[in-house]
Amino acid sequence: MNGFFVTATDTGVGKTEVACALLRAARASGIDAVGMKPAQSGHTPGEPSDAERLREASGRVEPLAALCPYTLAAPLAPAVAARLEGRKIELSRILDGARALAARHALLVVEGAGGLLVPLTERETFADLAVALALPAIVVARAGLGTVNHTALTVEALRRRGVAIAAIVLNRTGPGDDPSVPHNAGEIARLTGATVVGPLPFKADITERAAMVQAAMASDVKFSTRE
Repeated sequence: MNGFFVTATDTGVGKTEVACALLRAARASGIDAVGMKPAQSGHTPGEPSDAERLREASGRVEPLAALCPYTLAAPLAPAVAARLEGRKIELSRILDGARALAARHALLVVEGAGGLLVPLTERETFADLAVALALPAIVVARAGLGTVNHTALTVEALRRRGVAIAAIVLNRTGPGDDPSVPHNAGEIARLTGATVVGPLPFKADITERAAMVQAAMASDVKFSTRE
């Protein structure tokens, strides 16, 4: 299986934005890339879901159900949302879906939900999914104060499980900054030894922002494809 597992230090830091930018950058370079959202929970009416955004960034090459095996109503961790609906999420079904997508396409981008240790099933977290997929991880983190600790902990948790780190992306989700922003990328690189992308500048215009993130992914993330 070839591709990336996109995780984050928290919810709301831009995982879907980065995952979509990865897909668009790969496809723009001629790579047949497809996204996957194993489980999504909660949805804002009138806005595209994470899985729908990934499908658009993938060129609509697969039906939505193939990219997202589980869609749940409550805006909670997938395991909790499924429990409330009387449903059961099975890691084996997700892995089967990922392998099927990987067999049909050259590169697979799998986006988690929330942070790394968010419960996915009654027994497994997204960290367990990352291990099972055996894909290098891209960690998305906020640019500001607190990110050094949260990012280093996430990287440590991944590495202890044998998951390689492809890159760390420091993402601005709003126009405000704090005094830590100019220093965080350097500190995170020093502590983790990983490639740090950003901090990405904030753009209020969605189209401009998408283009900017895509350019950053194309420049700083190395894509490879199976022979």
